[in-house]
Amino acid sequence: MGDELTPRHRALATAAVILAALLYSIDWTIAAVALPHMQGAFSAAPDQISWVITSYIVASAMMIPTAGWLSGRFGRKRVFLTALAGFTISSFFCGLADSLAFEVIARAAQGASGAFIIPLSQAIILDSYPPERHARAMALWGVGSVLGSVIGPTIGGYVTEFLSWRYIFYLNVPLGILAWLGMAAFVPETKRHRERKLDWFGFLTLALSIGALQMMLDRGLRLDWFESGEILLEACLAVLGFYLFIAHSLTARQPFLDLRLFTQRRYFFALLFVAGYGLLTLPTMVLMPTFLEHIRSYSIDAIGLLQAPRGVGLLGAMLASGHISEKIPPRALIAFGLLCLAFSSAEMASWNTDVGEWPIVWSGFLQGIGAGIMLVPIQMIAFQTLPGERRTEATAMFNLVRTVASSVGVSIAFTYFVHTSAVSRSQLVEHVTPYRAAMQSEGVASNWNLESETGRAKLEREIDRQAAMIGYSSDFWLIAFGAVLGLPMLLVMGAGKRKAAQPSEPSLTGAKPAFSADH
Repeated sequence: MGDELTPRHRALATAAVILAALLYSIDWTIAAVALPHMQGAFSAAPDQISWVITSYIVASAMMIPTAGWLSGRFGRKRVFLTALAGFTISSFFCGLADSLAFEVIARAAQGASGAFIIPLSQAIILDSYPPERHARAMALWGVGSVLGSVIGPTIGGYVTEFLSWRYIFYLNVPLGILAWLGMAAFVPETKRHRERKLDWFGFLTLALSIGALQMMLDRGLRLDWFESGEILLEACLAVLGFYLFIAHSLTARQPFLDLRLFTQRRYFFALLFVAGYGLLTLPTMVLMPTFLEHIRSYSIDAIGLLQAPRGVGLLGAMLASGHISEKIPPRALIAFGLLCLAFSSAEMASWNTDVGEWPIVWSGFLQGIGAGIMLVPIQMIAFQTLPGERRTEATAMFNLVRTVASSVGVSIAFTYFVHTSAVSRSQLVEHVTPYRAAMQSEGVASNWNLESETGRAKLEREIDRQAAMIGYSSDFWLIAFGAVLGLPMLLVMGAGKRKAAQPSEPSLTGAKPAFSADH
């Protein structure tokens, strides 16, 4: 690692970078709990207000891959400061918006500008510390890049409940300014390669593919998936864009993304694991608030408190992982994390509609441990033997894969939930008849009297509740099964050889370095 990329005040530079990453990751989830309040403020329909989330996700996913080229062309610090300034300014306009159209545009600008923060912050942290301290550095970076999405709903719930939904965006302004000043003062700039040209065809085809895929995943459930012409069109665009991008990248002299990254065996397996990480961890974070609200009828602030143990487990495990990953093989830590996710998800699948607070607390804490203990070793596998000059491009691809996989996981979870709930409801309704012994018992007959309109309404609500519980349990079983399926991949990956990282360069010049696959 070159001394020119080591900050003079490393602790202050690290704090500024982590704060910026934390702000961006919080905004992935913080707006979700405020949607009902925003819907009322803008007089919007449910499918219209969802664009507040969709615009942020799609814009972010489309811009993440450009981080490598932009940092090489204009300098990594300059791009980071511009992105952070754009994120902060657009956050202010998100809170100021007086119409849905203005809010969606501001959220899209917020996502597009903030998209560079995560991959560039990861590359900055890796370049700021020597190879022997990368594990601890990645643990600190993970606190900002991952913990924010966990605590986002809790913060958003409290701010919305006691202030206003607008303040979930206004809070970004002073903290964004603080992070910008810290970056400007303490983070060194990288070399600029003005001769680098943007591969426009590669960028546009990849952006088309990612944007169409994200739109399809976000809107598929509401539009009944492939029964909708819009979803079919988005699926075709995603496939076409990806095909054109691959074909072009394999033949272009200087492609937008160098696909030879995937010839690095350990990096390739790390991408598979980080995809699994996104598939398994984000769905539970999204499902639990709705479960606690609709099944257990908790208030927003109570939901935030019950979700807090997951964040505690995640933070503790991530920091611990940074200390022990230098002594314990990465495969062992990933296996432990997968087992924690599998066991906690299986426990959650056994819940009923009367589950108490203690099972919710300890299973969430264990979920956090499983998610936190895995991320640092996955990153070590990805970047430990990767040439330093490919670091920014590799971190961009790494975070893009995690983002897309997380969206896929959430879409699968909600689609499976809706399907199993609908099937379960139809099966439960078949057993509702006055001739069944269960319906003739004194307690049931008095509460769910089929002869009265009130009794039938109460029974229908209870059937919906039980059907939803079956849907949640099915999703939790699916996550547990997916975690177990990840274990055999650790054997296929192999232990790998530990190798010192090469000196870091921010980007490529004219020719690309040759890769030697790490077998």
